[in-house]
Amino acid sequence: MPGYPEFAKCLSTPEPPELGPGPRAGVRSEADLNRELDRLLARAEVGTERAQLIRALVLLWHDHLDAGHTLAQSVDGANGAFVHGIMHRREPDFGNATYWFRRVGRHGAFAALARRVGTLLDPASESELQRRLIRSGAWDPFAFIEECEHVATDAGSTRRKELLRQVQRSESEVLLEWLCGLANEDGVME
Repeated sequence: MPGYPEFAKCLSTPEPPELGPGPRAGVRSEADLNRELDRLLARAEVGTERAQLIRALVLLWHDHLDAGHTLAQSVDGANGAFVHGIMHRREPDFGNATYWFRRVGRHGAFAALARRVGTLLDPASESELQRRLIRSGAWDPFAFIEECEHVATDAGSTRRKELLRQVQRSESEVLLEWLCGLANEDGVME
């Protein structure tokens, strides 16, 4: 049975996704990804909905927003809303992203995401961003949407944009780990 490392290889690109829709160089074609995911998911024990969301998340990573959107919108619940919210944030449709993250509620992956982003952002130089995204130790997806919206309208924020792309990378990696069943209900990776 394939594990997280095999699925994580599907997120291997020279650069993380743009905060917007893309496209960017170095992504795989939708057909190539679907062949690879068909092979991996046929042997995985993740269930139908999680398999669909793994596929959607990988497609979004490679800038295939329409295909990822179609898959994500057909799955109810917090996991589907999470992937759906990512898609709308990248589209960019920030109001719709906020709607979908309201439907996510307090997702189990948020604890691991807060820890990962907390180690990613240097408190000495990025304390303000860290405080905005991680409030009282909890991940704030709405602050992340606001930050993405802010850099989308501010051409002079190259450093901030690159940091947010790294945060988005962490978000996708943590959510993929969650969908692969590597986290318990406290968001602790096992």
